[in-house]
Amino acid sequence: MDNKKFKEYDSIDEDKLWERYSKSNEQSIRDYFVLKYAPLVKYVAGKISMGMPQSIEFEDLVSYGIFGLLDAINKFDPSRGIKFKTYAMTRIRGAIFDELRSIDWIPRSIRQKAKQIEQVIAELENKLGRTVEDEEIAKELGITNEEFQNLLNKLSGTSMLSLNDVWYLGDDNDELSILETLEAPENMNPDILLEKEEIKEYIIDAIKKLPDKEKKVIVLYYYEDLTLKEIGEVLDVTESRVSQLHTKAIMRLRGRLGRIKSNIVG
Repeated sequence: MDNKKFKEYDSIDEDKLWERYSKSNEQSIRDYFVLKYAPLVKYVAGKISMGMPQSIEFEDLVSYGIFGLLDAINKFDPSRGIKFKTYAMTRIRGAIFDELRSIDWIPRSIRQKAKQIEQVIAELENKLGRTVEDEEIAKELGITNEEFQNLLNKLSGTSMLSLNDVWYLGDDNDELSILETLEAPENMNPDILLEKEEIKEYIIDAIKKLPDKEKKVIVLYYYEDLTLKEIGEVLDVTESRVSQLHTKAIMRLRGRLGRIKSNIVG
């Protein structure tokens, strides 16, 4: 796209440009949106890459995300009242995770262990009526606390993947993931939020009940947009420890939410 055309579109109100594109499907406007929002793909890929093993290349995540951006541009409906950036982030993230699932990079044994921990946490907390400690989880798993901490390190990649799991409420655009709730829900259409309010309240309530450090990691990472290293400096712990806290928080959330999900959507 030539620079002159880009500047021309840049001077037009974006809402009006989306209205024009939705009616005309002009290739030049599509190209403009691709260029304008390409940095968003790198941002989302960067966030996801933090929890991935070294075998997952950042540039690969970006290439997966580009397909999500293109999909978002093609399917975006400005009349729904949702900001494109919010909609695109969901599509970009979804495209990246869909591709990661398709290449099956997480060993089955790791996935099974993650599920086991979620179930153990859910069952213990339901039984005891309180937040359970690491030692209690480890004891129930039949391993030492040190082995449990090492296991959390191995499971760090699965926690990001599991956050993208979607609770479908109806058609293609009527869905909610834990991650979507964490990331700027105020930008969503109030009517859509109202439809999802019950699930959203369960998720937010579950976050509020997390142990203090785990809750701080969630808030600093998803709301304040800090990196794991920066969170470590705030909490005065190592980056590895932040990763463990993040993984444990997500497993605790999924364990709790798993008990109520079937009652809401199934």
